[in-house]
Amino acid sequence: MMPPGGVWGGAPGDSVTKEESMQPKRVSESSIFSAHMMLPQDTNPAGNVHGGVILKYIDTYGGIVAMRHVRGNAVTASIDRMDFLRPIFVGEMATFKACLNMVGKSSMEVGVRVEAENLFTGEVRHCASAYLTYVCLDENGKPGQAPPLLLETDDEKRRFDEALARRAMRKKEKEREGPSSK
Repeated sequence: MMPPGGVWGGAPGDSVTKEESMQPKRVSESSIFSAHMMLPQDTNPAGNVHGGVILKYIDTYGGIVAMRHVRGNAVTASIDRMDFLRPIFVGEMATFKACLNMVGKSSMEVGVRVEAENLFTGEVRHCASAYLTYVCLDENGKPGQAPPLLLETDDEKRRFDEALARRAMRKKEKEREGPSSK
């Protein structure tokens, strides 16, 4: 069965085969950068941008990165770490930078960095970071195989190694929790 759009790894009319779509892909091929003006409807009772609003954008953009990499469906499996470092205020521009850190057989770790910019002063602050795991789904909704990740820079290799360490820690935690966690 073919994925939505009728072709593997491209837009309708493209002629990419399933085998071609499994070739290693660069981190830059799926990375995204998006900016949003934070508005009054985004606030919490304290008057800052609500953490849930930020988390929704983080998961949305992380999912886009995963789907761009596999050129198919991917779902959120976990949020390994979510750090809110500084508040974002109404009227500031929030930027979301998301890229793949690691790709396994069917799972992928995406890192998302959130910054806020005061448009009047130009001050930019690192406000939040998250690591999310997504799972590639095949045409039957089961875990499928994700294309390998081509690491080109020292920074990409460092992020890959750090993601492997986080993955190993998650495995150990699951083993300690026992069979009820599976």
